[in-house]
Formats: sequence, C-alpha cells, structure tokens
Amino acid sequence: MTSACVADFAFLIAESDVFDWSLPVALVVGGGIGFLVVWALTRHTRRAAHEQAAELVEVARREAAVAAEEVRQKAEADIQDRRAELNREFDRREIESDVRLREIRAHEESLALLDYQLEQRQERLNRENAAVKQARDAIRALSKSVRKRLEGVSQLDADEIKKQLREEVQLECQDEFRALRRATMEKSEQELQNEARRMLIAAMQRISSKPNNDLTATIIQLPSEEMKGRIIGREGRNIKSFESATGVTLLIDESPQMVLVSSFDPVRREIARVALEGLVKDGRIHPASIEEFVKRAQDEIELTSTQAGEDAVSKLNINGLHPEIIQLLGKLKYRFSYNQNVLDHSVETAFLASLIASEVGLDPNVAKRAGLLHDIGKGVPGELEGSHAVIGAEFIKRFGETPIVVNAVAAHHEEVKPETVYAGLVILADTISAARPGARAESMTGYIQRLGRLEKLALSLEGVQQAFAIQAGREIRVVVSPSEVTDDRAREIAKELRKRIESELQYPSTIKITVIRESRFTETAT
Repeated sequence: MTSACVADFAFLIAESDVFDWSLPVALVVGGGIGFLVVWALTRHTRRAAHEQAAELVEVARREAAVAAEEVRQKAEADIQDRRAELNREFDRREIESDVRLREIRAHEESLALLDYQLEQRQERLNRENAAVKQARDAIRALSKSVRKRLEGVSQLDADEIKKQLREEVQLECQDEFRALRRATMEKSEQELQNEARRMLIAAMQRISSKPNNDLTATIIQLPSEEMKGRIIGREGRNIKSFESATGVTLLIDESPQMVLVSSFDPVRREIARVALEGLVKDGRIHPASIEEFVKRAQDEIELTSTQAGEDAVSKLNINGLHPEIIQLLGKLKYRFSYNQNVLDHSVETAFLASLIASEVGLDPNVAKRAGLLHDIGKGVPGELEGSHAVIGAEFIKRFGETPIVVNAVAAHHEEVKPETVYAGLVILADTISAARPGARAESMTGYIQRLGRLEKLALSLEGVQQAFAIQAGREIRVVVSPSEVTDDRAREIAKELRKRIESELQYPSTIKITVIRESRFTETAT
C-alpha cells in the first residue's frame, strides 16, 4: 500500500465514530494476495524471458558455426582451385621451357651447319686460288722454257730436233700414264665408297621405327594414403612377404599415393608391378593373397613374353626357332639399353642385316636370323658368367643353331674373331640401329648434364680459355690462349682431350674436337 492510501485510511478512522475493522483486514489480505500473484507472474515472466534468451543465443551460435563452416569450405575450395591453377601454370611454363630449349638446340645445330658450310666454302676458295696461282706460275715457266728452246732449236739440225722431240714425247706420255693410272685407282676407290654408302643409306631408309623412352624405375599409383599401411602390414609382414616372393625392393616414402618398385631384373620388376596392382585393386593384402597374386603375375608375364617372342619371329618371318629361344627372346621386351628397348633393337638389327645382305648378294634369311638373336644373351639369367654375346652364342648353340649364326652372335662385339661375312653384317647392323638419330633418346636433364661434363672436361686443361659443346654434343670447340699455348701444344691439347673423353665420358656416336688458337691485333686510325 502507498503512503497516500495510509493517510486516507487514518482520516476515515478519525471521522468515524464507530470503526469497522473487517474492511482493513480484507484490504490487507487482498493486497498481500495481489502482491504474491504479481510477484509470481513477474518471476514466471522473467524465467520465460531468460529461457527464450538462452534459446536465441544457442540458435545464433549454431547459425554462426554453420556460417563459419561454409566460409571455411569456401576458402578451402578457393585454395584448391588456386593450387590447381598454379599447377597448370607451372606445367605450361615447363612445357614452354622444353619447347624453347628444343628451338635453341635446333637453332644451334643450324648455326653450326652454316659455320661448317662457310668453312668448306673458304677451303674451296683457298684451293682454287692456289690452283690459279700455280697455273700462272706454270705458264710463266713454260713461256721461259719455250723461249729457251726456240733459242736452242735455231742452232740444231733436223736429226737432233727429232731426237729431242721423241725423248720429250716419251717422258710426257709416261707422266700421263702414271696420272691416268692414279686417277683410275682413286676413282675406283671412291666408287666403292659411294656404293657402300648407298647400300647403308638404302637399308636405313627402309627401316621405320620409333625410339622407346621407357624408364627403368617403376612407380605404382595408390588410391589413398591408407593403402600404404595395408601394404606394409602389421610389423611389416606384408611388405616382407611381397619382397621375398618377388625378389624386388618396395620403397615407400612420403610421396603422396605412390610406391616405387626397385630391382635390377626388369622381369622381376614387371611381375612385382602386376602383382601389386592386382593386390591394390582387390584390397585384400596378406601373405596368402600375396603369394596367389605373385603366382598369377608370373604366369601372366610368362605368357606375355612368349607372345612377344612369337610376334617378333612372325614379324620377321623366321622359321625353325626352338621354343626356348622364342621364350627368351620375349623376355627382352622388358629390358632396355640406354632407353632403347632390346627386343625392338633386335628386330631392327635383323631387318637391317637382311636388307644389307640383299644389297651385297648374300642370304638375307641367315643375316636376319643372326641379327634377331645377337642380343639374346641379355635375357639369360645372371647366374652365368661372361659377356652377353658369348653367353647368347652358347645358349643358341645348345638348341641347334648353325655355326654361322652362332659365330655372328658371339662376334658382334668383336670379342670373338668373325669367321664369316655374316658376322660383319651383324656388327654393322647393330651399330646402325644403336647409333642412328633417335634410337637411344636421352632425357633433357641427361642431355644438359652430358654437355656440361664435356665442356667442364675441356676447361680443366691448362691453357684453355673457353669451350663450347655444339651439334648436340657431337662436336666441341676449344679456344686456347695464344700467349700461353703454341701451335704444337694446341695439337697436343686436342689429342689429350680426345683420350680423356674416350676414357671418362659415355657418349653416343663420335665427338669431333676442334682446338682454336687465334691472335688478333687491332688499331684504329683517327
């Protein structure tokens, strides 16, 4: 109750003679009940407001979490897109760099060719000038001789003149006969060389094959990182079982979703690749399944290699080869020599030997057979000792090959003396197949490293100022200091560099060495 109500109530009591106490009591009780009702309603309203506020806060927090998750996902998507875009840009620039490097190398080769043509033209002009000078001197000498003869003839009689003319004619004829004989012999030798070149070029032009740039390392892609743990197994039992069954080494590192199969035996490496891909695809990796998939891969590779050998024999139309020889030939499909597939190289050598034999009038079938089998020793297991030429010859000899073919296989690296002309044909065809452009392609990194080693080797010699490897590494030009190096020393530098290149570097075909010693003196007139 307020103070005004209390004052009014007191006034009523004072004015009234007889005071009724029931009314105040009722008012007090009513006021208390009203106060309690109002207080209860207020408390309930406050509690409901607190609950509603808490619920609103919870809803706001959930909405904020959802919005934050959406922002995070959008940021991750943006990051992935940006990373993919950067990767594509990197790949594009890398491809552009490779293209530019190829263009530079082609331009370098064209410049070297122009340089060579200019040198040839200069040499030809020098020879022509020398010939003109010699002819001029000869004319002057002849004029003097004629003048002297005329002076002498005027003092001789007819018999003495005839005698001298007869002697001079005999001398001139003898010189002409000697010159004619020498020219005939030189012409015959030149014609033989031209005919040999024609045969080789005709044989090479009829070969159509492409280089094979396969690598010796085998990388297997995995569907997820979790698969690495399954391949390793508990305490490494799965990987140990796999390496024991296949004879290879599995390299598992931090590279994402890939493992590396390492082995010196390409057949084992191929078996391991097929088996591991089958295990990853199946998903069940344990010692029992590993043995099953390895056995299945061995059977598959055996069938594939046999089919490859039969395809090679069928392609060359060769008959009468023993099945063991055909099967061993097929295993060459998985071997490479300087990035050149050995089976493809053997087929190409067989074609070349057959074509050259046809050109020179020999039996092309014998040459073809020897060319196909010349590298078969590379497929024989490594337990046998000796070079692959000797091992291959012993292998085919056990299965009834003719002595001509056996000797051609054994002698194709000249470790054994060639006994027939077919051995020489195989040596020639093997060299052409290995040395022709593109046969043994190398990577861009290997190419740059080889040129760098060649230039560094030249620069290590005393007196060398600059060294330039040109013609794709088939020629090196060395500039020496004229004040430190004499002409004789420059010749010795060329020989010394040739010996060091032959002993320290591995290179295709040949390398031409040119040592340049030049002195220049320049003055300017003003």
